Amino acid sequence: MSGRDLDKAALRGEPSYVWREGQERRLRMIVEAAGERAKGAVLDDGCGIGAYLERLGSEASRACGIEFDLERAVAAGRRLGQALAGGAVIACARGERMPFAASTFDLVLSHEVLAHVLDDRAAIAEIVRVLKPGGRLALFTPNRGYPFETHGVYFRNRYRFGNIPLVNYLPRRWRDKLAPHVRAYSARDLNRLLDGLPIHRIHQDILFGGYDNVIAHWPRFGRLLRATLQRLERTPLHLFGLSHFWVLEKDGASNRRGETG
Repeated sequence: MSGRDLDKAALRGEPSYVWREGQERRLRMIVEAAGERAKGAVLDDGCGIGAYLERLGSEASRACGIEFDLERAVAAGRRLGQALAGGAVIACARGERMPFAASTFDLVLSHEVLAHVLDDRAAIAEIVRVLKPGGRLALFTPNRGYPFETHGVYFRNRYRFGNIPLVNYLPRRWRDKLAPHVRAYSARDLNRLLDGLPIHRIHQDILFGGYDNVIAHWPRFGRLLRATLQRLERTPLHLFGLSHFWVLEKDGASNRRGETG
């Protein structure tokens, strides 16, 4: 990977290139959280090369994605043009300024994207704007309680990749100097980000990862690790999980208040 590619990966994250159990598990959570909304108009905010949107779009009446990186947006457009009968609308745009009208989407997915945008408050406000009343946001963000910074650190004028221990436990000022390219959130951070917006939380979890890379190299150990850590999601130790998973619903749809899907 070239220096330019490394910088891009650090600043914008890496999309899902290979579909494995970790992605499949999260997809099931998204679909369950969305209910019937997954069959309506769906937006993947920060769609990468279109891996999640390809699967969501197979059931959706309309599939759209935005992606800031032009190369990835073009790749997503090609992929979804081949995979989906109706294709998909892919816009190369920032999450802080989406090229969609207000109240357009029944479901918005933001999968580990908010941590990389320039202005996360503006980006979340845009998501709320384009959601229909009663529409839902499936939000995944890095958890500051995870013992490793999975995006690496910026040290001595270059990015150093890998799982760096204990960075997220440093005081915010020091943590952000080492990892200025990515945010990590506490539940308090997310609540503060959502304060004042016409949206409410209906589900909140902290998840451990799929550890598919570990399984690929050490199958028995990796499967044991995944099973053990995912069991911890049902205990107080879930606070050390990899990612927040929040489901939020836009206010203003009284006709849907009895819906549980």
